[in-house]
Amino acid sequence: MKKHLKKIAVLAGAAAIGLSTAACSSSSATVVNYKGGKITQDEYYEAMKDTSAGQSTLVSLIIYRTLKAQYGDKVSSKKINAEYNKYKKQYGSNFSTVLSYSGLTTKSFKQNLATNLYSVAALKDLKKPTTTQEKNWWKSYHTKTTVQHIVVDKKSTAETVIKKLKSGTSFATLAKKYSTDTATKKKAGKLAAFDSTDTSLSSTFKSAVWKLKEGEYTTTPVKTSSGYEVIKVLKTTEKGSYTKNKSFIDKQLYAKWAADSNTMTKIISKVLKKANVNIKDKDLKSKNLLANYLGTSSSSSSSSSSSSSSSSSSN
Repeated sequence: MKKHLKKIAVLAGAAAIGLSTAACSSSSATVVNYKGGKITQDEYYEAMKDTSAGQSTLVSLIIYRTLKAQYGDKVSSKKINAEYNKYKKQYGSNFSTVLSYSGLTTKSFKQNLATNLYSVAALKDLKKPTTTQEKNWWKSYHTKTTVQHIVVDKKSTAETVIKKLKSGTSFATLAKKYSTDTATKKKAGKLAAFDSTDTSLSSTFKSAVWKLKEGEYTTTPVKTSSGYEVIKVLKTTEKGSYTKNKSFIDKQLYAKWAADSNTMTKIISKVLKKANVNIKDKDLKSKNLLANYLGTSSSSSSSSSSSSSSSSSSN
């Protein structure tokens, strides 16, 4: 369950939107009744705005609303629902429990997903890959590769496996006899094809693979978190040209940037400046809530709004 919570919490990011917009308007409407008194919306609002949770919620709501205003037409409700249903299916009967443990409701989780999708739309609009960035990424990219591996606990055992390989014993026979990877040992140690964008395999493992040609295997044990490994490359796919793979390259660059907090902070900053956000509540205004995005006063960004439009396509 903890893994489920961690994953869904990361997705939620800074968009934990739970504060009703009604609470931000002047109202004596009753939120809670109790014997001898009541709590009004105004009182609730005054209490919430002094808490870090309340302030964080307001920032999240500002980001969500400004993104939606500028990029809502780029993301359909169908796409948001599809993303929601993907997670609902993934967690199955645990879904409602995971949401509850993460402090989310169905509505707020959908808003989180929408915020993420709007953010990606903003990223693609405001940041364009340069030819240099594309070519550098392509140069470092390694294509789909299929390998066999044998995992053992001791370095000496791995060295024994390598000696037997050199003497002619088949990789499949050795995998079945020595490998501690129960998922692959009966399949000759074969793994599903992967490329350099794969995040499930360690960088040490992939680095060892990229040094091998088809048919070659590691002649010294490779130390990974799983133990000591012997790896053999079965097949690599043709890389092709940069020109023909440009759309694939851009897709990968955008995925990389979307996962980078510094890059996305700059994107949100541009969105907020264009929106000319002005916090009217004097107490909240003094908190400088949007400083992480705007750098200076969060209460007014009109002076920088015009400059952001001229640099909106810069990197």
